[in-house]
Parts: sequence; structure tokens; C-alpha cells
Amino acid sequence: MSNQIQAQTQTLPTPSEQWQDLVHKIDRHTQGKMGQMMGGVSPIHSMLVYLDWLSHLAISPGKQLDVVKGTLEDAQEAAANIMQPDRQSGICCTDPRFASAAWQHWPYNLYAQTFQVMERAWDRATRDVPGVSHKHEDVATFAARQWMDVFSPSNVPWMNPDVVKATADEHGMNLFRGALNWLDDLHRIVHKLPPAGVEAFTPGDNVAITPGKVVFRNHLIELIQYSPSTEKVHAEPILIVPAWIMKYYILDLSPHNSMVKFLVDKGHTVFMISWKNPTSVDRDMSMETYRADGVMAAIDTISQILPERKIHSVGYCLGGTMLEIAAATMGRDGDERLASISLFAAQGDFTEAGELLLFINHSQVNLLEAMMSEQGVLQGSQMAGAFKLLHTSDLIWSRALKDYMLGQREKPNDLMAWNADTTRMPARMHSEYLHKLFLHNDLATGRYEVNGAPIWFTDIRVPCFAVGTVSDHVAPWKSVYKLHLLPLDITFVLTSGGHNAGIVSEPGHPNRHFQLRRRTPEERYIAPERWQAEVPHQEGSWWPAWENWLVGHSSGLIAPPRMGLPNQKKKLADAPGEYVHEQ
Repeated sequence: MSNQIQAQTQTLPTPSEQWQDLVHKIDRHTQGKMGQMMGGVSPIHSMLVYLDWLSHLAISPGKQLDVVKGTLEDAQEAAANIMQPDRQSGICCTDPRFASAAWQHWPYNLYAQTFQVMERAWDRATRDVPGVSHKHEDVATFAARQWMDVFSPSNVPWMNPDVVKATADEHGMNLFRGALNWLDDLHRIVHKLPPAGVEAFTPGDNVAITPGKVVFRNHLIELIQYSPSTEKVHAEPILIVPAWIMKYYILDLSPHNSMVKFLVDKGHTVFMISWKNPTSVDRDMSMETYRADGVMAAIDTISQILPERKIHSVGYCLGGTMLEIAAATMGRDGDERLASISLFAAQGDFTEAGELLLFINHSQVNLLEAMMSEQGVLQGSQMAGAFKLLHTSDLIWSRALKDYMLGQREKPNDLMAWNADTTRMPARMHSEYLHKLFLHNDLATGRYEVNGAPIWFTDIRVPCFAVGTVSDHVAPWKSVYKLHLLPLDITFVLTSGGHNAGIVSEPGHPNRHFQLRRRTPEERYIAPERWQAEVPHQEGSWWPAWENWLVGHSSGLIAPPRMGLPNQKKKLADAPGEYVHEQ
């Protein structure tokens, strides 16, 4: 009995440990509440950036003189443009905020030119200040740009000629409609309702309607197998791993722009992962959970449905990063079930992860972890706020101009509806993602471990097809291009558009073009700037080129496989399944 009491006593925390646990909980709670109030943006890091920039600028009189000199030169040019409206040499002419011809006439040209002089002055003042760290310089420049956007004359009703004209022509009814739009948006925000109009798009009704069955389900994924539409299919099936940040059906939107339907109609057997939308109960799911119970569970299921058939693996965004982890692990362990790997706007090296890196630092991550400790998850709305900050001109101010000043509601499309269908991320997984990938770049430096041993990209020995998009602020194409540093047989595509629209680029989509070149493992590395300058442009969608590449790495046509696992007695649920409907 005494031994049992002694053992129980040894397992109890000491007073010192209890005190430290209390201190930790108090700090986490306080920082979590601060993070919720600040929208997930660390005020401490913002203050440090501001002090770093301001103090170094204060002791740099030469830089101050340079800012004044450049501003005076810009003001002189602006004055010439105002006095000679037909001069067409001002920067105003190329700014999309001032694209309307009315901005070239008095007094609106004065507003636009004066604003741009000040905007360029702030940009000059935040760049190349001696002593300021490169990271802080980028943040300061970004912050200055955001603040200047707030005061742009295009966002002030009485300074915007288009708003003034609409108000005069409609006797103010545009402002009345805009006020109603604002009240409607406020109501939706308060009651956590989706944006106006997106309720017209429902998965299974008019989006995500490619026929198929859910052939496997666990606590994390539903695996959808799509029904064949051709008499013969290519022997190797395709597994698509989408990002779990948003719902999977960005690749199965409407029939005309569904990548899934495109592939099925070309004779491919397609499988797609639909991720569960996690709740606070799932807070302890990790990156390894997403690999093992997500990607590998899907591969294991497909191998049972189509035994002895290799798989064309496809990963989009964060799903592509997880696919790289899974493929490297399979290569390390001698698992040869993959026929190829295709990566869409997916990064493995996070040293050049674009403007998202401005939001990723130790102070910021600590605040996010405190928020997730309180909530158990990172809310989709909290992630959406960061993405909107990267595109304030397009996602905030241009919408405010149309909806609230001109009173024009933009009719939502399927991509906009998908974008509003946000998801959450488990606290542990997102914390590991931020630390291991963004902060420490473990995956690209050979420090990322799976099952107690490190993995490395050189263990991926299958052909690779990678796609980067020109206007991607989430996964910049030069970051995706770093795959060329590996001894891979890689076919790289650089396509017009951004992170989403560049991938959803179906045949027939207007104003699309791309560049494509294959590089064998024996060829020398070419810098991305030289690659972009040398590779010829091709008009149209890159989808057919990719599908031809898949066919070239397939072994022929066979009869369509059965739907679902062998000897499966339970009736299969129809696509798009249940997880996609979880809010």
C-alpha cells in the first residue's frame, strides 16, 4: 500500500510545476484574447518594426535628403502632368485605381497625382534605410502601402469622378443602394452568414456535381471515386490531394470549369480527397495525422481497388506540400506505388514564400498559438483576413467602391462562392506547419522527420509536373520553381493568373497563356528569370498539355474499374459526400 501511495505521489506535479503551469495558462489566455481582438496580427511585432524603421531613419540624414529630393522631383512631374493633361507620362495613367479617363481632368488629376506623389514618398522612405533588417523593411513597406490605400482619392466619394457622376445622374440613389448593401453586409458579419449571393451555389446541386461515390471514410477524409464516362480508361488512376485550408471542390466547380470532369471525360479514373472541417475536438491532429490518415490512407484504399496499379498523384497548394512529404517518405521507405507527381502552386522550400511571410514571425506565431489554444482551431475567417490584406486594392477597396459608393452588387460566381466556404485548421497541425515549414524550413533542409527519421526530396524518383502562376502571392512561382534544384525529371509550367484562377484555367477560358519546358535530371539548372525570358508562350489552357503528359506516363487503356473496395457490402454514398457540407 505504501508503495502505491508513493507511486501516486511521484506522479503529482510539484508546487513549482503547478505554478509554472498556471503562469503559462494566464499568458496563453491573455495573448489569445489579444489575438482575437487584433484579428490575429501581433501588435508587439508591428511596434518593433515601426521603432526599427523610425529610429534608423532618424539617424540617416542622407536618406532623409534623398526622400525629399525624390518627392520634389515627383511633385514637379505631377505639376507638369496636371498642367498638360494630354502629356500621358504620369504614373497616374498606369494605375488601375485611376484608369477612368475622368481622372485625367481637373480637379481629379490633382487628387490622383498628389496622392501618388505621397505614396511614392512613403515607399521611398521605407526602403533602403541603413540599419533596418530586410524583414522589417518589407513589413514597413507593406504597412505603408496598406495605409496609403485607405486614403486613396478613389476611395473617397467626393473625390472619385465616377462616384460623383453616378450620384448626379441617379440623384443619389447609388448611395442609397450602397447604404442598403452595407447594412446587409453588416448583418451577415454579425450573424456569421455567407456573403450575399453565394447561397446560390451549393455543393452537390450546382457545384461539385461530377458523378461519383465516397469509397472510403475515416475521421479525417472522405475519398471520392468518380464514375467513368468513357468505355476505356487509362490504367493508372489519379489521386488529387487538395489543400485543407479550403473545401476540395475548387477542382470540381461547375461542369464547364471542373478539372475532375475534364480528366474523367479524357478517360482517367479520378480519386479526390475531401477533408473534414475540424472542430475544437480535433485540436490535437498533427501534420503526421494528415499524412498518415489522409494521403496514405487514400493511397492504401486506391491500391485495394486497383491492386498492382501505380498512381498518378496530384497536389494543390498545401495539399501539394503534404504530397511532397508523403512521396519523399515513400521513396525513403522503398514504396514504389506512385507513377508520377503533379504539383499545382505548391511549395517545398519556404524561404521565398511571398508576402505571407510578412505575417509569419515568432511574435506572430506565438499570438496565433495562443488564439488556437483558446479556440482549439484557427478559424477560416481569421485566415481569410490575412489573405485580404495581401490584396486590399482588389478584395477590400474596389469592392467598397462598387458595392457602397456606386451601389452595384457584383454577381458572385462559383469561384467566389467556393472562396467564401471557409474551413478551420487544427491547433497542433497549424502550429507545426508554421514552425517546421515557415519559420525553420525543415522540409527543404533535411530536418523534417517522419516516423523518427528525416526525409529528403531526392528520395522522390518519379517524373514531376509542376505549375506556378504569374500573379501568385501565396506560393510565388519562383518559389515553386525551386524544384529545379532537385535531380528530377521535371516539366514546369508558368501560367497566367493567380493562385486560384491560374489553376482553374479550363480550355476555352479567355485571355489565358502559359509557358512549358521539360528538364531532365542531367540538364543544368537555369535561373527562373532566364527561364521566363527564353521559354515561348502558348495561348490557351495548360490543362491539355498536362493531360497529354499524364497519358505519356501511363501504360495503356483498360476497362473501367469497379466502384469501391472489393467485397464492399455497405451502400456507397454519392459524391460530394458529407464532409464538404460541414460548416
